[in-house]
Amino acid sequence: MIRPISISLSPNTEPDDVWLAFRLLFQPWRWKREYGVFSTAVENTPQQLEQEFARCLGVKCAFAFNSGRSALLAILDSLGFEKGSEILLQAFTCNAVPNPVMWTGLRPVYVDCNEDDFNIDVEDLRRKVTPKSRAVIVQHTFGLPANMDRVMELCSKYNLVLIEDCAHALGAAYKGKQVGTFGKAAFFSFSRDKVISSVYGGTVITNDGILAEKLRAFQKTADYPSASWVAQQLLHPPALNWKILPTYRVLGKYVLVAFQVLHVLSKAVHWKEKRGMRPGYFPKRMPNALALLAIRQLEKLERFNEHRKKIARQYYKALAGTSFELPKSFEERENIFLRFTVKHPKAHEIIQNAWAQNLLLGDWYTSPVAPDDTRLEAVQYKKESCPKAEKLAKITLNLPTHINITAKHADQIIQFLKSAG
Repeated sequence: MIRPISISLSPNTEPDDVWLAFRLLFQPWRWKREYGVFSTAVENTPQQLEQEFARCLGVKCAFAFNSGRSALLAILDSLGFEKGSEILLQAFTCNAVPNPVMWTGLRPVYVDCNEDDFNIDVEDLRRKVTPKSRAVIVQHTFGLPANMDRVMELCSKYNLVLIEDCAHALGAAYKGKQVGTFGKAAFFSFSRDKVISSVYGGTVITNDGILAEKLRAFQKTADYPSASWVAQQLLHPPALNWKILPTYRVLGKYVLVAFQVLHVLSKAVHWKEKRGMRPGYFPKRMPNALALLAIRQLEKLERFNEHRKKIARQYYKALAGTSFELPKSFEERENIFLRFTVKHPKAHEIIQNAWAQNLLLGDWYTSPVAPDDTRLEAVQYKKESCPKAEKLAKITLNLPTHINITAKHADQIIQFLKSAG
């Protein structure tokens, strides 16, 4: 098997997505702004994305940016907290969450997570609230909603602003209500391995009119990313699907590394972010070309999530009674299973053995703040401050559920796990 079964290398792209990105590579007049050089017709695709996204979530306002980081930056800047204010967020997360907090002059305070749902531990959250606390960022990890009743009760008691991190959870619901619609604002990511993907991209949603005005003002002050940056993202789907993945085991993996080193393709996380620093392409507006990719993917959302649930059911059935601890289900929470996360004492060893067999299973998260080469002190995480998150980082591995994983692929993964566990 030369082409890998992969969890993260352009997982959502279907042939029409790849061809759209390829065509856009040769239409640079459509890359950044909402109008073309060779046409009198106005093409305001980012605005169309905002309208369709707001309609999808049933909210009043949505604002598109070039990433989830930019979207979170917009929220924090628009809320206008005084410098040094504390923003509570969970460990067992990506540096894409604490970094915007620090870039806004605020202080991230890490809260431990629950071992059963990987989401914020409300009791630890209660313990870590101080007079300087201003907001809570609630992450719906791997597509499983957090316990929003308890979170909202605590936010109300301590007068904390609730921000939802829905990067993993577009389409998930808590007691029949979509995640992202509980707090003052929420942000979503369209990164390359999220629920829908435009390689980079993200949105903010809110029903708060005053906050919406500030978010729009922030968006207008942000520039578009450079043409070279947009080209990097447009090249990603065709390069991965036509060159890198088909030859991955023999040549493709080396081509991928070379393209990233030469800046032909971008990395998901810039090295500066691993040191708490901000790359120059945050915050930026959503460029027209990536908005076109996002709209195409948004049209597929329901089908994508139904497929994820179908593959998850296959994992549940086949891995029941094995040495792997499976995700817990909660009656009131609708999990979309961005990834199917299991626990095993030898998780890291199993991941390494799987990669050797061209099964590129996931390692979200092998550190309380991922990626694992993030300097924890640079993102203000204190070791042993969140023991459950640190434990989970040692014993979890993710199985793919995306649209390009067939039942046959899932069965190959299951057979490998049964032999490895």
